[in-house]
Amino acid sequence: MAVDVSGFNVPDVPPAGVYDQCVRCGLCLPACPTYLETLVETSSPRGRIALIKAVDEGRLDVTSHGFVHQMSECLDCRACEAVCPSGVEYGRLLEPTRTQVERAGAPRRPLVQRLIRTFALDLLFSNMRLMRAVATMLRFYQRSGLQRVARATGLLRLLGLEQVEAQSPRISSRFFIPDGRRSPSRTKPAKATAFAHAGCVMHVAFANVDEATVRVLNRAGCDVVVPAGQGCCGAISIHAGEMERGRRLAKANIVAFERSGADVYVVNAAGCGSALKEYGTLFSADPAWSERAARFSEKVRDVTEFLDEIGLAPEIRPLDSVDTSNGVGRADTVVVYQDACHLINAQRIASAPRRLLAQIPGLTLREIEEPAICCGSAGIYNLTQPEMSARLQRRKIANVLAADPDIIVTANPGCAMQLVSGLRDAGRSIPIKHVVELLDESCFLAR
Repeated sequence: MAVDVSGFNVPDVPPAGVYDQCVRCGLCLPACPTYLETLVETSSPRGRIALIKAVDEGRLDVTSHGFVHQMSECLDCRACEAVCPSGVEYGRLLEPTRTQVERAGAPRRPLVQRLIRTFALDLLFSNMRLMRAVATMLRFYQRSGLQRVARATGLLRLLGLEQVEAQSPRISSRFFIPDGRRSPSRTKPAKATAFAHAGCVMHVAFANVDEATVRVLNRAGCDVVVPAGQGCCGAISIHAGEMERGRRLAKANIVAFERSGADVYVVNAAGCGSALKEYGTLFSADPAWSERAARFSEKVRDVTEFLDEIGLAPEIRPLDSVDTSNGVGRADTVVVYQDACHLINAQRIASAPRRLLAQIPGLTLREIEEPAICCGSAGIYNLTQPEMSARLQRRKIANVLAADPDIIVTANPGCAMQLVSGLRDAGRSIPIKHVVELLDESCFLAR
């Protein structure tokens, strides 16, 4: 069965041109996390491109086990794109291929798996009220003592839920609900009106990051709006091969932004920002939405990118002293910044968060080995490919611990959850924070 390339959204380039952009130079190999772990050619970007080409030419079936495995094993971290001298847009090749795999394989999937997938993608990530209801139940489970009982008795292992439960985020005490609120700038006139993207998992598990984002933007001179019509960015659906589901979610965000009157759409989750910036590509073959989507994407900014552009509030102060197991006597706070794949590779933003952190007095930013290698989170990758995810997690944790940080900083909730889990497995406890949380704390201390 050949791959239908209508979803590639590169109408000016025939399929052969897409594949032939890859000259098989091999420069992507040292950047590919799965290749570094396996040293197997088919687990590399150029190997997977060769497989996709073989399917399109009818030499390999789209449902063959090896092909399906490789399309699933790929993290879609886009590290290969960042180093490719030929400019191969690998993500735009992989995601439509996954769509074809899903269309061909879905009817063969067991009923229970189909029901779980439908609940997660059609209901949970499409309905933020349901998301909050499920999060409320999970919060009760985590804080009532049920979690300790379930872990101690082995019940989770018996039900086959041990891995899923271990990766579940700690639910926030209070949710950041997009309800149309407006937060005025600390200075007048405002530099801009910013639309704050609340996110799906973000607004129930990292509500403190959303709240900090609003405060930091206000202090930086922006009015902030949080319209009620927004929702999930669609990245989870798109990465899972559910392109049409992703488009339905994307339309809601486009409409919410158009109605908001905001100048810029600010997002604090790297994976979401990457998806939002690619709405123009997602709708490029849709005459009714292509222009609207392209205009929308032009207005999307990662929060670190935007703050780097407009400048921080002047009242930046040193952070409170950090009590850690690393010892005493440090005159500064040592921070490791974990590059989120979809920020450094897809959005090509690496310097902005580092420049922002460097403005906090008394903070020492320490780089780690292999900063651009994925931590193994990649959306729901740690659930679909737990073995490879764990290998990459251990690799990342080893590099982070070698830097001996007081605080680990990231710009993506998936990375934060993966790091929390990895540190727990390593028997270590180090605070993990978003960039805007440190900026917010620094400004708060100045008041």
